[in-house]
Amino acid sequence: MSRIQPIPLDELSADLQAAIARGQSSRMLSNTRPVQVWAHRPAVALAWLGLMESLHNDSLLDERLRELVRLKIASLTQCQACQLARKSDQVDEQDIACISSDSEHFSPAERAAMMFAELFASDYQSIDDEHFTRLNEFFSTEQVVELNLYCALMLAGGRMTYVQQAY
Repeated sequence: MSRIQPIPLDELSADLQAAIARGQSSRMLSNTRPVQVWAHRPAVALAWLGLMESLHNDSLLDERLRELVRLKIASLTQCQACQLARKSDQVDEQDIACISSDSEHFSPAERAAMMFAELFASDYQSIDDEHFTRLNEFFSTEQVVELNLYCALMLAGGRMTYVQQAY
């Protein structure tokens, strides 16, 4: 049970309901309960969803990479909703089985991004210039910036969902 009472969907503003509908149709949102909790601050909830939507729909990073990074962070935050959600058909059960390792199953670019995501979520002070040099082997500066933003959003969202028990 959620630690903060979710606002019923039919009581949300039209703007928030529309943002939720867009998020569900694009698979960005697999569960409305976190948004229903955030809806106690509707303008902030809309801003959060807007950022999520931008990174989901207009990304410089491919869908598979984003999903692998999201699942890597979900495994660390232990957010049940995040771990169970599937936001891309480009990631299969074999990928999920290998997500906790530095498996050769993944491309070098995917491994670099997932290692960065793991450190970002669990040991961010160990991220150094060498990690950025590795990322720059595979990604443009703009993509590295987006990877940082995406990791931050997934980490914060997963932790917030877990702490609020909003799943």
